[in-house]
Amino acid sequence: MAHLLMVESWVGSMSRLLPRAVREAGHEFTFLTRELHHYLRSAPEGVAHPLLGARHVLTAETNDVDALLPFVERTHGALGFDGVITSCDYYLPTVARIADRLGLPGPTAEAVQSACRKDVTRHVLAGAGVPGPRFAVCTGLAAAQEAARDLGFPLVLKPVDLCAGMFVRRVDDEAELARAHRALTEFPVNARGQRRDPVVLLEELLDGPEVSVETVSYGGAVQVVGVTDKSVGGAPAFIETGHMFPAALAGSDADAAARTARDAVLALGLDEVVAHTEIKLTAAGPRVVEVNPRPAGNRITELVRHVTGVDLAAAAVDVALGRAPDLEHRATGLSSAAIGFLVPDGAGTLAEVAGAEQVRSAEGLLELQLAEPGKAVKAAGSNNEYLGHVMAGDTDGPGARKRVEELLAALCPKVVAAR
Repeated sequence: MAHLLMVESWVGSMSRLLPRAVREAGHEFTFLTRELHHYLRSAPEGVAHPLLGARHVLTAETNDVDALLPFVERTHGALGFDGVITSCDYYLPTVARIADRLGLPGPTAEAVQSACRKDVTRHVLAGAGVPGPRFAVCTGLAAAQEAARDLGFPLVLKPVDLCAGMFVRRVDDEAELARAHRALTEFPVNARGQRRDPVVLLEELLDGPEVSVETVSYGGAVQVVGVTDKSVGGAPAFIETGHMFPAALAGSDADAAARTARDAVLALGLDEVVAHTEIKLTAAGPRVVEVNPRPAGNRITELVRHVTGVDLAAAAVDVALGRAPDLEHRATGLSSAAIGFLVPDGAGTLAEVAGAEQVRSAEGLLELQLAEPGKAVKAAGSNNEYLGHVMAGDTDGPGARKRVEELLAALCPKVVAAR
């Protein structure tokens, strides 16, 4: 039995899947957070949050890494950790520095920092010849306007240090660029209390469908577990509205995406990492959107598990302990699995989601999760405002997405507008 230090977490599915993976492997973990209430308030009433299954729960200022390292070193001396892990993007660099300080397995801090900073990723991949969009890194609106004139509209404006699609916007002219830039500058501190870097990334708008490649790196080798497709809506935002695994692609396209993702992970120097690399399949070939050095969110890990039997959360635990992960595909009875999200288009209070009982008893349903009545709703601008999701599978082929779309169409969220 091993003992992991888990530093912070997402409050969504990975806050449940990662503790489950630790427990099912026969290990235990200590949870370290700056604010335990951040997680407890996300648990359904009367249900103990899985993070409370920790052997110990410790409180420290996880946003001050220089002060945190000596604290963790002392704690390691008392409790003894065999690995350190997180599911939250904002603490991946912290975990890498802790692993380095304690001599525990994991990727280098430099590689993780490069992957977590979208501007640095662009420079590293460009230097390695891994294809991506034309881009510019800008500080201030004037610099962004000048870069936009050189690159040419339409463009994508991105923060370099946020996730879940927050403040990522398509901009078609200077007026839209100014509005998107202003909105981002008015968000100087992220949801975890960390001050943001004001640098912005401008990228050419890529054509073609977007996919993600799920990989596991161990011992210097990168193994591709599979390719997931993605549907996007909410323009000018880029909101993920659904996914299917495996992606319904020609074999040549899937192979090209896999090669490009592998090249990106290797170029960044990521080892002992489960990674989620997003790629656009353009007319000119695959182009890297971004590399995330952690398991995929939005329950993609569960889609993979339903189809292949491979548990990417368990793989993340294994590599954090310096152990070879089990990536053998097993027959599960499903050929494809898909998820679709209920994305609100207006603000108010959720009264109900009509059609839920019909969907709950539907054939092929794997999972139905809906927001509770009374939830405050706002029009979606990122992947953080969903009202729920439907997950379904297909035993005979790539029909899971169609089944999910049918089930989503049967759901009708009723939102009462604020007066």
